[in-house]
Amino acid sequence: MNPESRASSQVNVSLDEEHALKLQRLAERTQTNEGTLARTLLSSALDDTDPNPRDITALLDGISNAFERAQLGREQAHAGLGVPLEKL
Repeated sequence: MNPESRASSQVNVSLDEEHALKLQRLAERTQTNEGTLARTLLSSALDDTDPNPRDITALLDGISNAFERAQLGREQAHAGLGVPLEKL
């Protein structure tokens, strides 16, 4: 498939301070825009990810405080503190 004909979507990702700094340093070292580098790294990680549900669960379980952060996000959304998708 021609890359120009593929649909794309935008995903907003928040990085903790340590990973944001690492991304910034990598971008500076490679003289690449941080967004471009992040997109490339994420695409590569997704290409290498096994879609087996057990593996995805293990990956998610490895994220520090993931459940608590998801619960907080859910509470914030229910309280109207989020941004509607159509505004992104």
